[in-house]
Amino acid sequence: MTDQPVSLSTQGLPETVLDPEPPDALVRLADALALPGPARRAAVSSVVAEWPRSLDGWARLGELARDPVESYACFRVGYHRGLDRLRQSGWRGSGYVRWEHPTNRGFLRALDGLRATAAAIGEHDEERRCDEFLHQLEPAWDHLDRGDDVATGTKGEDA
Repeated sequence: MTDQPVSLSTQGLPETVLDPEPPDALVRLADALALPGPARRAAVSSVVAEWPRSLDGWARLGELARDPVESYACFRVGYHRGLDRLRQSGWRGSGYVRWEHPTNRGFLRALDGLRATAAAIGEHDEERRCDEFLHQLEPAWDHLDRGDDVATGTKGEDA
């Protein structure tokens, strides 16, 4: 449980910020993502095997999957593990989970990947639910510069 998981705003819904991933997992994931081609997928899979609660690990593995069904499965695991982490952080089913917080990015990446792969396999009702949920959590989703940040969730000035 985090010391300050939910901040209440005088302007509306609370905002949840997830606790950081273990530092060793972040380093190993960044190293794995830096590898070329097929070695990258194997290394990310190894990270996820060692840290199965790594949200960004599952999301990245979904991005590197060999086919849409494997991708969907990885994103789904990351999404459900993320819901567990959100609840542990004080989230009660509503409120914001913003991209601006690097520790939230693995969950949001998994949710967006689940949305995209649901569409790819013809699960259009799931695609719509994920899209709606994603925009409830991060209303600015369509307008963010998400770039390809490193596993630590940092990019440029976010570091």
